[in-house]
Amino acid sequence: MPESNMSLVLGQERSSWIRLRTMILLRWVAIAGQIVAITVAQQTYHLQLNLGLCYLVIGVSAVANTLAIFVFPGNKRLSEFENFLLVLFDLLQLGVLLYLTGGLHNPFALLLVGPVIISANVMGLRSTLIIGTTAIVLVTLLGLYHLPLRTEMGFILRIPDVFVFGHWTAIVIAMVFLGAYSFRISSEVQSMSEALAATQMALAREQKLTDLGGVVAAAAHELGTPLATIKLASSELVEELDDRPDLREDAALIREQADRCRDILRNMGRAGKDDLHLRQAPLSTVIREAAEPHVNRGKTLHFHEGPGEGGDMQQPSILRKPEIIHGLRNLVQNAVDFARSTVWVEAEWTADKIEVTIMDDGRGYPAHMIGRIGDPFVRRRRVEADYRTRPEYEGMGLGLFIAKTLLERSGAELEFANGSDPYQTLTDRAECRGAIVQVVWPRSQIDAQTGQNAVLVGLNEQFRV
Repeated sequence: MPESNMSLVLGQERSSWIRLRTMILLRWVAIAGQIVAITVAQQTYHLQLNLGLCYLVIGVSAVANTLAIFVFPGNKRLSEFENFLLVLFDLLQLGVLLYLTGGLHNPFALLLVGPVIISANVMGLRSTLIIGTTAIVLVTLLGLYHLPLRTEMGFILRIPDVFVFGHWTAIVIAMVFLGAYSFRISSEVQSMSEALAATQMALAREQKLTDLGGVVAAAAHELGTPLATIKLASSELVEELDDRPDLREDAALIREQADRCRDILRNMGRAGKDDLHLRQAPLSTVIREAAEPHVNRGKTLHFHEGPGEGGDMQQPSILRKPEIIHGLRNLVQNAVDFARSTVWVEAEWTADKIEVTIMDDGRGYPAHMIGRIGDPFVRRRRVEADYRTRPEYEGMGLGLFIAKTLLERSGAELEFANGSDPYQTLTDRAECRGAIVQVVWPRSQIDAQTGQNAVLVGLNEQFRV
């Protein structure tokens, strides 16, 4: 699946995951806490509060919650804008309540950090910035303007100005730091979840194509007998209907169509049998199968296979796993996309390992991105050359993530470098100045001839359902 289509399937707003019922429950908890705090302050500590206005502000929140329960279904999922409005309303309601109860002289002013953290976890960057900016403005205004807290005797409860400033500074720093931290962590978790889902989709697609071959082979085998019977019966009718030319032509047509069905199933069965039988294949065959969709895309692909130091001359047969084929295919696609004219795919084996190195003569990986290759949804600023050479490319890094994940699942280790780097050791070819990726498997992981993964070669078994 192309990266652009994959992103449309998976790139959904985080806030659409949150149910309205969850936000309503949290608001009821906040309302109960506000009522308890005001009651304790007035009854236990005998503070002179404007209870009418305080309960009015709390009542507005309770009425809004009650209306949301009756107007919307309980399983409603909030959109980005709806979630933004809810959190903004709660932030303003808390700000007004703090204005009535001492502003920053009230220790509960720390609760203004809560809506910022919630928005950072469940909303996009723009909504989070608006909520955060609003919260900082509210904290600043509450430090300057508020109704003072008075004791039963009429004394004003206040803390020194230096502590007010320290309180303001601490709250603002907490909003900025915790908001940025929460947003970053939740974004990475979401990106990883979406990328892993995309990886599973790619692997499932490749597995279905592999399994389809076995189904086709079974169909060809099972339909062979009835088609042979039809052909035999129609041939006998042709011989017996010499005196009925109209019926004889129909019988001959049936025989011809039976032969045609036999040929079609034979071709399909051959492809299906190959897929069923080739649970193993020579290394070069697997590499060429992976690269085949990109061979005729205007770039020259050079393939080379040979033994490494201490390796025997006989080419190894490896497990023909869907994750290996799809992973290598993505790496070849990336090289073809960014190569100027040539891509090299080299395979080497020894007694202990199997290596596949894919190189191109393009510009290579951006130097500042080398350490992040394989991370999902990595974006960078596109230059004009990118639009000319690959206008549809969005640069999310999802293809490389899928390739890296699938190949590592098969037991491989990947290393990325640029051919222009004088310190790289992956190749000594002077013409390979672009991107280089080396995939290395321990031979025991994918060798299909020896060890725990050895595949017994024999006749295919009959497919049964």
